[in-house]
Amino acid sequence: MRQLTGKQHAAVRLVDIYRVFFEIGLLSFGGGLMSWIHREVVERRGWMTREEFLSGVALSQILPGVNSTNVSVFVGQRLRGAVGAAVALTGVLTGPFAGVVFAATIYQWLLGAPGFTSAVAGVAAAAIGMLLRFGIEAGRLAALRGPVAVLVMGVTFVAVGLLRWPMLPVVAVMAPLSVAACWPRGEGRDSPHA
Repeated sequence: MRQLTGKQHAAVRLVDIYRVFFEIGLLSFGGGLMSWIHREVVERRGWMTREEFLSGVALSQILPGVNSTNVSVFVGQRLRGAVGAAVALTGVLTGPFAGVVFAATIYQWLLGAPGFTSAVAGVAAAAIGMLLRFGIEAGRLAALRGPVAVLVMGVTFVAVGLLRWPMLPVVAVMAPLSVAACWPRGEGRDSPHA
């Protein structure tokens, strides 16, 4: 898939941004939004590179709020500025808002419907699979950046995922260490002297 350059981002229509994020918000259940956004924005449409997207994911995780809405704002802003951010956010929230209002009105009936809890468990399992796929993709990209990136990812996973340490202090320590370890040094293509 061809990736868009800066001027080509302006060619992405606002209606397309809204439609993509509306579908994602309406049809995804159980936390699989990040993987779906990645697939739609990077793999299917080529609106962003994998690296651009993962930078947005990293930023969204250290900002307050829901990661998927933060990423939606990031993608919309990168594609069409402040208006694109507002359109992407509106798109990703419109469907779930209507769905929650509708579900709240028929909540008692849904609980009594045969197979409802099994269906919800199946949807949750699919969402976990999507998140696992996205995590593997991010891990492969980190491996390409070298052992320091893999080490930072591993330490963060162990600290937050296994030891259950609070995320904010872990990120406050690991983010500066990660940036310092990956900062370009000496003569190289990233060096200002190159």
